[in-house]
Order: sequence, then structure tokens, then C-alpha cells
Amino acid sequence: MPHHTSRHLAEGPRVGIRHFTPEDGAEFTARARQSKDLHHPWLFPPDSATAYQAYAARLTEDRTKAGFLVCEKEARGTDGGSIAGFVNINNIVEGGFLSGALGYGAFAHAAGRGLMREGLDLVVRYAFGPMRLHRLEINVQPGNAASIALARACGFHLEGFSPRMLFVDGAWRDHQRWAITAETVTSG
Repeated sequence: MPHHTSRHLAEGPRVGIRHFTPEDGAEFTARARQSKDLHHPWLFPPDSATAYQAYAARLTEDRTKAGFLVCEKEARGTDGGSIAGFVNINNIVEGGFLSGALGYGAFAHAAGRGLMREGLDLVVRYAFGPMRLHRLEINVQPGNAASIALARACGFHLEGFSPRMLFVDGAWRDHQRWAITAETVTSG
């Protein structure tokens, strides 16, 4: 079997993570449109070419952000190597804080298959390894059971509750704060 170089930054058994590229726009936006029911009212990823271009540019050009696509490694029918979801690190702060806030979403075809858990674990390890961050936080609305389950499964701990923290879907929404530190991952 010929040796090939992976385009992933990190890989698990079923998925790899990599940065967003302009070429991902068509698949990403199609997946976002197919996943509207799954995402509403929690998440609104870009679903048009123009919105994707602006979104991907922010994630690649802004030093306070890093975006990762969670991609299936093996062919699965017509979805071979397809984008299963995404994990973004926002509000990256350097210096004494070395922290970032995570946002993520699975696409409908990948939901419930454990791919996002594997992908989020890879991003956390990448953030605490090559990115040299110390702390990651997830802010999630209390009613978003799937997102809370993913945070918990990946070792994040509930730190608190923030009333009217983020403006989502036309209103200021309450959020739970979940966090993990590099020591938790390396010792756990």
C-alpha cells in the first residue's frame, strides 16, 4: 500500500481534524443547510458561499480564532472523507491566561455516531499541545442536552451559570460554563 501524507493536524481511529479551506465551502454549506433542524435554535453555521467565505476567513486570519473541521477518514458510501462537523476556538487569549472558548456542531449525517466526541478530543489535545493553551471553556445553553453531553463526555467540568450571557437567535440567552485545563487532560 503506498504511503501518503495526511492533511490532518491530528487523527483518531475514525476522524481527523484540519483547518478550514476555501475549497470546503460547497460541502460545508450543503451540510449546514441539511442540518438546520438539528442546529436550531442553538447554532447557525454559514449556509451560503458568501457567508462561508467570510466565516472561514475570520477563522484563518484572526489570531484570536482557530477553526477545525472534523472529517471522517474512511469512505462511507457517497460521504467518504466527508465533513462530520466543526470545532472552533474563539477568544484566544495569550499571556498569563492562555485560554480559548470552544464552539462546535455536528452535521446531521454524523450526529449520534461518536465522531464529534473523537473530533473534540483531538481539538482539545491539539489546543493543549501545539497551540500551547492552558484552559478551554464551552458556553452552552442549559436546554442543549446534546452539547452538554458532549462536553461532559470529553472531560469538561461544569463551572457555573451565566444569565443572559450570549446573544443567540434574537435574544440574550443563559449559558452554563464548562471548562477543562491542560493538567486535567494530561493527568486524566
